[in-house]
Amino acid sequence: MSQPRVPNHPRSRVTAERYQTLVEGIRDYAILMLDVDGHVISWNQGAEKIKGYTRDEILGSHFSRFYPPEALARNLPAHELDVAAKVGTFEDAGWRVRKDGSLFWANVTITRMNDAAGELVGFSKITRDLTEWRAQDVALRQSEERFRLLVSGVRDYAIFMLDPGGHVATWNAGAKQIKGYSANEIIGSHFSRFYPPEAIKRNLPATELQGAMMQGRFEDEGWRIRKDGSRFWANVIITAVRNPAGQLIGFSKITRDLSERRRHEEELRQSEERFRLLVDGVTEYAIMMLDAEGFVASWNAGAERIKGYRSQEILGQHVSHFYPAEAITANQPWEDLARAQSEGQVASEGWRVRKDGTLFWASNVITALRDRDNHLYGFAKVTQDLTQRRHAEALADTAQRMHEFIAMLAHELRNPLAPIRNAVALMGRKGMNDPTLEAMRKTIDRQSTQLVRLLDELLEVNRIARGHFTVERAPTDVREVIARAVESSRPLIDSHGHTIEVKVPENPVMVLGDAVRLTQATVNLLNNAAKYTPGGGRIELVTSVHGAEVDIRIKDNGKGIDPTMLEKIFDLFVQIDPQAGDSMGGLGVGLALVRRVVELHGGSVQARSTGIGRGSEFIMRLPLSIQQLKIISAPRAESSLPALRILVVDDNRDVADTLDLLLKSMGQHVTAAYDGPSAINLAKTFEPDVVFLDIGMPHMSGYDVARAIRSSGLRPVPALVAITGWGQEADKQRADEAGFTFHFVKPISEDRLRDIILRLAKRLDST
Repeated sequence: MSQPRVPNHPRSRVTAERYQTLVEGIRDYAILMLDVDGHVISWNQGAEKIKGYTRDEILGSHFSRFYPPEALARNLPAHELDVAAKVGTFEDAGWRVRKDGSLFWANVTITRMNDAAGELVGFSKITRDLTEWRAQDVALRQSEERFRLLVSGVRDYAIFMLDPGGHVATWNAGAKQIKGYSANEIIGSHFSRFYPPEAIKRNLPATELQGAMMQGRFEDEGWRIRKDGSRFWANVIITAVRNPAGQLIGFSKITRDLSERRRHEEELRQSEERFRLLVDGVTEYAIMMLDAEGFVASWNAGAERIKGYRSQEILGQHVSHFYPAEAITANQPWEDLARAQSEGQVASEGWRVRKDGTLFWASNVITALRDRDNHLYGFAKVTQDLTQRRHAEALADTAQRMHEFIAMLAHELRNPLAPIRNAVALMGRKGMNDPTLEAMRKTIDRQSTQLVRLLDELLEVNRIARGHFTVERAPTDVREVIARAVESSRPLIDSHGHTIEVKVPENPVMVLGDAVRLTQATVNLLNNAAKYTPGGGRIELVTSVHGAEVDIRIKDNGKGIDPTMLEKIFDLFVQIDPQAGDSMGGLGVGLALVRRVVELHGGSVQARSTGIGRGSEFIMRLPLSIQQLKIISAPRAESSLPALRILVVDDNRDVADTLDLLLKSMGQHVTAAYDGPSAINLAKTFEPDVVFLDIGMPHMSGYDVARAIRSSGLRPVPALVAITGWGQEADKQRADEAGFTFHFVKPISEDRLRDIILRLAKRLDST
């Protein structure tokens, strides 16, 4: 192996030694000498640092030791020496191998070394580790590629470059989508192609470029033109692009289609305008805006109507202006605002003050208004004048107390009436030998009957007023309704010496209705005819079927009705000539009740009269049942009553004793108790079939007694019949829930008692 020749001149040796010292101290470059065959003959500190070998480890080794297998397979080391030997130098960049086997990216320069005669004596090799630089370069190129792909793929923005003259140089997918041109169609064209004629006329494209060049950036919004000639609302940003020397090399232009946003903004603006007009036009509510301190910022027509101030009088005033003095003293306005701020909304009712100083009862809602950053910027306040509602509630409360008073009054009146009616009935059964006494008995009977009727009317008024007047529908034969009504009204008709003619169809006439209520309505019309017809008059009741309806006509030849009263007489508390001597009195409820009953059945009622003194006619029309019903005749009552064991329980001794005597006169086995505990003990020994039980007893109510008897172990469990002064629908429902078989209000008639006994006896026989 040949060695490079070194000059022997002393100065040359000194220079060579200094040079060698310099080279060996360099650490950022691997500098080494190779002989003509490529073996390492020198090694500096940079070579040791970069490649990892010490001088002793590497001297004499072939430099191919630093090349990876794929480079060796291409015989790259020999190629590099060959090129350097022929042309003087070889430069390359590529992967090389360190001592530990790791790769690094190297910049390599191999230079031919000649002696004084120009003969090849070896090579110098300088290697630099560019691994970090290459990583950065790769990352940069990857970033640029990603950015290029990103820009090219963006579809929501038109992103393109312009040259300094404004000609399109690049074009992305978003530009094609928004403007409609392909890259081939538009590159090289001037960007003014996208501007409408009015913008061109104002020289807007040149103005925008000039603005971007002078200020670095220009932003604008306006109409632009697509390829198809349609317009879109665009947001445009043009940015000047300069090289490192500061020379203008073009512009970047980003365009966004904001047509949809502009449409929404226009719709929002129109909506806000409509809302403003709506709020300004609302007169039933005072709607105002307050700033963050509570001062009035807006005022609508409703606020002016309710509070009395015009907008110019109140804008800028504090909301406390509307509070009464005592509320201001109590710090209420500021507390309301603080609560609205902390809770979001506060609702309240209270007195507020109008401009004229009068008070009104107001419903107020204050809502805190916040921006997107949750910063409070004001309040919305809505006020409604509820003064009338407050008065109505006060009246309703009074009406409720009146309803409760009427119910209590009816209960208290029924208690004394019950023994009176029982005593009269008992006296009638025993007979009164003295004609005067008999006449007095009949007077008591008539007047107590009248009192019962007045009580019933009073309770009907109560039910109608409370909306609790209802009907229970079931298949009902109108002929049976007529028969019961005539039977009930017969005493009154006969007492006036009237004759009555009744005509009903031979076959059943079925309606889906409440037999009790329909009977009640018919009785009211018959009684009305009897009351307002002079003695010895004539009453006709004709029932006939017309199509899908049945007509019930009640005609008399009595006093008649003023034609102006034909509709009014069906209103509550309206009476025809209540001062007349032939009037039986009452509350003016009967005809109103008739109309209510008929209308609840889907029918109608009508009054006819040609005038005063010419008689009257009332027509009830009811819809016929559309179902095919099987008519079953009710069994006839036996002439004699079966005897039952009956326990009568009432804290009012007169009621209990008279009912005891009346039932005994009807052939029943009866015993009486006057309080709950006594009734329970007596029931265990007496073992009654039925218990006639008062509800409103002190200490232990009828419901308590009923529960105790039902759980006492008696077999069979006796039937429970409530006979009480409490007659509301809720009372009947509660009695049903407590296990009562029947519920009746005091006083109860002998006929009703007979009916109860027969029905209970039939039930006992079936068990």
